[in-house]
Amino acid sequence: MKLHLTQAAGLHLITAYEDDYVAVNREKYPGNVLVLPEKVIVDWTQADSNSLSAESLQPLHALDVEVILLGTGPCLRFPPPELLHAFLCRGVGIEVMDRPAACRTYNILASEGRKVAAALLLA
Repeated sequence: MKLHLTQAAGLHLITAYEDDYVAVNREKYPGNVLVLPEKVIVDWTQADSNSLSAESLQPLHALDVEVILLGTGPCLRFPPPELLHAFLCRGVGIEVMDRPAACRTYNILASEGRKVAAALLLA
């Protein structure tokens, strides 16, 4: 699905997504991608929504953000609560949603100047 929005200068925004990629500023990324307003990190994990572990979420702990949007693929799949607890203990919000909702929500929050990350799983 192609997203239509006003480009905010200097921000990495999600411009499209399909089952096999996410496009950030029109550049397609075919694997799991971590999108922040100032950068894109490709292949941040090899996990899918069924195999998430504390180790696979470790790269997210180093981020300096207020909220992480965890896009679990085309369908909403909640990871075990103990995986999310570590973020909440540090005061970082983590919202689990399907990938389309995470993409849309990320663009809104990034455009508002929020410190947000979209951790997107393709499957």
